[in-house]
Amino acid sequence: MNKGVLYAALAYLLWGLFPLYFKAIESVPAIQIVGHRIVWSFLFFMIVIGVRKEFTHFRSQVSLRMMGMYLVAGVLLAVNWTTYVWSVNAGFVVEASLGYFINPLVSVLLGVIFLKERLRPWQWVPFGMAAAGVLYLTLSHSASLWIPLALAFSFGFYGLMKKITPLGSLYGLALETAMVTLPAMGFLALVQVQGTGAFWRGGTVTTLLLILTGVVTAVPLLFFSAGTRSIPLTLVGLLQYITPTLQFLLGVFVYNEPFTQERLIGFLIIWLALVLFTLEGFWVRRKAIALSNG
Repeated sequence: MNKGVLYAALAYLLWGLFPLYFKAIESVPAIQIVGHRIVWSFLFFMIVIGVRKEFTHFRSQVSLRMMGMYLVAGVLLAVNWTTYVWSVNAGFVVEASLGYFINPLVSVLLGVIFLKERLRPWQWVPFGMAAAGVLYLTLSHSASLWIPLALAFSFGFYGLMKKITPLGSLYGLALETAMVTLPAMGFLALVQVQGTGAFWRGGTVTTLLLILTGVVTAVPLLFFSAGTRSIPLTLVGLLQYITPTLQFLLGVFVYNEPFTQERLIGFLIIWLALVLFTLEGFWVRRKAIALSNG
């Protein structure tokens, strides 16, 4: 197997298994888990940069204007992480998976609005179908629909920020976590002083799992960065559905979350839209390659 495919597939596989990890520390409030995730991720990225002896190069790449942009990215990432961890531990794994199913279509919409990108005529069909699926779920009184929408749009806007920021994957992740690390540390210190902090008080296993959130966060990101450099974007687009598919299966078959007929209809409409969206992109890229090869 191509190493790029292996690395990308491992990244999406690990992300798909995240509910298992966060369920193991569901006794800890979601905002505390995210605080630890930010702080320990930042420390992990600093260790990686240090091992690679790139501190000087990293600092030379950073400017004040850039720090503002990465602050926005860091806040969006924190919002996404908090929503995701809360939804998993509150029993909404299925809704969380839906957020990452519709995220590619949200990213297309944001590209049209903010980057003046144009949708190809056949791209409007799956986009309209996905919107119809979301509308159907809304009209069927799905009170938890805010979860997938919050996840899809927070990660979509995060992806938009990454599109216009200049740093590579490792440096960008290090800087955006750096921008929100001090507030996260302040919050964690406050809850520890108040006696409500889970760190150490929650026991040795919980404390270790909180520390390891940095590694758990960073490793799939590094796999993803290494993998996507060497494989076609079309293949990345297909592999990305590993994550929400695994999360959906965990929600339904492991955590026994309800999956009503209304949910099934809404999900089927959105899934069909994603199939059409992926096939259209695959066909366009194949046609472009054929034309370039004469």
